[in-house]
Amino acid sequence: MSFGDDLPSEATAQDSELQDFLYVEQQKAQFQSQVHRLNEICWDKCVEKPGQKLDSKTEACISNCVDRFIDTSLAITTRFAQLLQKNAAGSMMS
Repeated sequence: MSFGDDLPSEATAQDSELQDFLYVEQQKAQFQSQVHRLNEICWDKCVEKPGQKLDSKTEACISNCVDRFIDTSLAITTRFAQLLQKNAAGSMMS
């Protein structure tokens, strides 16, 4: 076995590692983007006058805003997963 014989499999392994790394980094960036969006939405909705402390009304509003945002995100994710499973099952039957 010569040195050149290992190159294609090593390159493929490196490509796979790079793709995995890029996927993880994209997921991180997407998560950070969602958090930023959540902060903007809830801030605009709940904070009337920024001060040294949040009053109980503002705290409750922010908590409810975050809860609804998370609930909505989970519902959308679940629905997409269901659609993907349905499409995958339909493709297997064809």
